[in-house]
Amino acid sequence: MSAALKTRRVVQFGTSRFLQAHADLFIHEAREAGQAVGPVAVVQTSGAASRAGRVAAFGAPEGYPVLIRGIEDGAPVERQVTVTSIDRGLSATTDWDAVTALFVEEAEIVLSNTGDTGYAIPAADRGTGWVEARPPVSFPAKLTQLLYRRWQAGGRPLTVLPCELINRNGRVLQGLVLDLAAQAGLPEDFRSWLRESVIVTDTLVDRIVSEPIEPVGAVAEPYALWAIERRPGLALPCEHPCIVLADDLEPFERLKLHILNLGHTVLAEIWQREGRPEAETVREILADPTIRARLDALYRDEVVPGFAVRGMEAEAKAYVTATLDRFLNPYLNHRIADIAQNHVQKVERRIHAFLAWVEEAGASPAAPVLRALAAAYPRADAA
Repeated sequence: MSAALKTRRVVQFGTSRFLQAHADLFIHEAREAGQAVGPVAVVQTSGAASRAGRVAAFGAPEGYPVLIRGIEDGAPVERQVTVTSIDRGLSATTDWDAVTALFVEEAEIVLSNTGDTGYAIPAADRGTGWVEARPPVSFPAKLTQLLYRRWQAGGRPLTVLPCELINRNGRVLQGLVLDLAAQAGLPEDFRSWLRESVIVTDTLVDRIVSEPIEPVGAVAEPYALWAIERRPGLALPCEHPCIVLADDLEPFERLKLHILNLGHTVLAEIWQREGRPEAETVREILADPTIRARLDALYRDEVVPGFAVRGMEAEAKAYVTATLDRFLNPYLNHRIADIAQNHVQKVERRIHAFLAWVEEAGASPAAPVLRALAAAYPRADAA
């Protein structure tokens, strides 16, 4: 590895197989193409002993495998990539001094994927408790302490790209960091630096990473997206075909929510109402030609016309094609029983919200299937 490739240090919080087959893979491919990006240092935030082997394995110079398997443009895909963008693994619990030094002295870009509860802040991290902890308990407090140490050391600018599946994840995380700094009574100059020199932007990630390869590695579908909101001063981790820089992430969120997620919820409704097999998967239910025809008609006659009202017809058609490839992935066993959990709430966010979004544009398309499904689960705030 040339010295030039060591100029864009990435520090990643979270050891998830998702990031291994997403951001870390993209950075690897960019490095292979000659871009001066990376390497990545991965920090385990949870302290889970079960993942100690994974942390140790991240530093292996031979890298780790990512197996891409599925359907792409209607054709089967199977290929393996050996990812070498990660050069070390650290544990926040046992290596906090090393994590701090790396963050303060080298980090240019920070990534995170800390799970559904990654932004929860316990009592121990309230007030001033987190300022001198080694380390603080929660990820937001860990990040705030590290940012404080970086500011004390001169305060070079930094880009933070959260990848948690939280709406407006960058705004939420930045708000938590600023709140923690204020609660602890840290200097206003520090809080001004957080607002002006630390770019925490919203991102949207999308890739199904179906299983791990031990100790490090993963199996993933071909489809991948990393949409990043454009901000002044933003530094991208690399250039890659799957990375999209956008002024507004809402179109990407709408496509995912009202095509892929909506399709899942429609299939879950069919599965529940029509007594389908308990262990049936998305791929298996769509092997029934009558159900496949119903889903195709729904996308063609109700969903795409709704997106067309919002000026997104071409994008919706392309996303429907990609979504059907993903649903038919022969290597992915996505059980509809899992999708059907929290069904009422999902109908609200995926069906009701889609119809309301279309109507906000001044149109009221027929959409009989979607309207019947919405009517079966009236909104809580409906009169």
